[in-house]
Amino acid sequence: MESHIQLQSRTERIALLLLAVLIVVALGLRFWHLGTWNFQATEVFTWRDSAKPQFHNPRPLGYLLNYFLVRPFLPLDELGLRILPAVFGVLAVPAIYFVSRRLIGTPGAVIAALLLAVNPLHILYSQLARYWSLVFLLCTIYPYALYLGIRDRNPRMIILGLITCVLAMLAHPVSVLLLGGIGIWIVVTYLPRINFAETWRQVWRRPAARWSMLAASVVSVLVLARLIRILRGWIGEHHGHQGGQFLSSPAPQGIKQIVFLSAYAESLMLPLVIVGVVGLYLLWREQDRGLAVFLTSLLAFPLIFIPLLSFRTPVSTYYVLPTAPVFFIGAGAFFARLFEVDWNRIPRWVVPTTLLSVIVMSGVPTIISDYRDGRRYDFRGVAHWLKKHMTPGDPVYSDQPVVMAHYLPDVEVEHLRHDTTAFEQWVDSHQPGMPGALWVVAPAPSHAFRTSLRKGGLIKWLFSNCQLRYSRGVGRMDLRQNYLHVYRCPPEPSRNSVLQ
Repeated sequence: MESHIQLQSRTERIALLLLAVLIVVALGLRFWHLGTWNFQATEVFTWRDSAKPQFHNPRPLGYLLNYFLVRPFLPLDELGLRILPAVFGVLAVPAIYFVSRRLIGTPGAVIAALLLAVNPLHILYSQLARYWSLVFLLCTIYPYALYLGIRDRNPRMIILGLITCVLAMLAHPVSVLLLGGIGIWIVVTYLPRINFAETWRQVWRRPAARWSMLAASVVSVLVLARLIRILRGWIGEHHGHQGGQFLSSPAPQGIKQIVFLSAYAESLMLPLVIVGVVGLYLLWREQDRGLAVFLTSLLAFPLIFIPLLSFRTPVSTYYVLPTAPVFFIGAGAFFARLFEVDWNRIPRWVVPTTLLSVIVMSGVPTIISDYRDGRRYDFRGVAHWLKKHMTPGDPVYSDQPVVMAHYLPDVEVEHLRHDTTAFEQWVDSHQPGMPGALWVVAPAPSHAFRTSLRKGGLIKWLFSNCQLRYSRGVGRMDLRQNYLHVYRCPPEPSRNSVLQ
């Protein structure tokens, strides 16, 4: 007995040492090049809302933290707005370790922390001036704290889960979707065992219980009303604006949902998703069926709800990020079980270590590539080039126009669309030989699933009326090439047109 306790204590010390190493690795990966890249897409909204935070904002937590914790010490620029996301990204590593240790044991917890520390998507979100690393951190805590609190009848865990649940919803309302998964688990696990008549009589006899139920009902109604209002407002804002500020061509319904789920799996790394799902299966078959049902429920509700919502309005893979911790926990369970397998003629560590190395190394090209271009288009570099070559008053049509306008504050920047009517009107309204030109900043189509310029004849019009004057970007080791092309379109069509 004493030797077993000593062995367990030694294992815990080694695990904590490994965790400390992983935290250092996570710190380096998330803070290296942190302020190098320009803003992209919605990061500009973080800059705007953090300077003047509004308490009625549906996701105020990140903006308020920037305003009160960062702004007094650092300017809210490309570096300042990424400090807290990087900190939250580092904190997620010990968070997933301590959560996983309670659920699947110490060996699996160490592996889950390792996979998270070097995950390219999590590193990217930790270097993004948005709230997604905070959402990930809080969604790594609150549903599992509620699970442990309900399962073990631990009031402290329930309180921790409720507090972090509220914070998660203030970080982004999409965090509430995990409550749907918890609801499924409660129905599947506890509903068949409940005698409703007897339970109701016992509860109603206690005044404290009656008041608690009333308070919980009122809070639930208020929260639900707020979430419905947010959802309706969000759908109203986005419906009919396919692609938002991006130049894109939506896929047909049905195909769009398949592409959405595939893109999420690819962004997390497909090998991680596969071993995570297999880990859930092994939990269900061999170890803890109740935990497997809980984790599967957490996955099922958001991964069904968001694709269904996409039939009504555009959605992003960001919105299913709260499900990501499940894959890391499942992968930890998978490898913990794999290390226990007796492989006869080879040591037990060879096969799991090899497979773990393959998964980790599969993300290395993406990590290296992300440190080359930040996995974003260099609108700041294009803006600097345009300032030197534009004539005052020249209009600019750009993908991600909010970002381009941020770096060209004194220039008229319009949203680039596939419809070429605005271009034709500008050309027709200016006499040949007049100074000035219309400028188009468009992503270079890098493969079949990226931005297309063919829709509406946009690429044909550009080739017929404009000259490609500048290309900005660096080569990557994966398929996510992020080159920007700058076209100059003078009043008189170019004599060197590619298409006559």
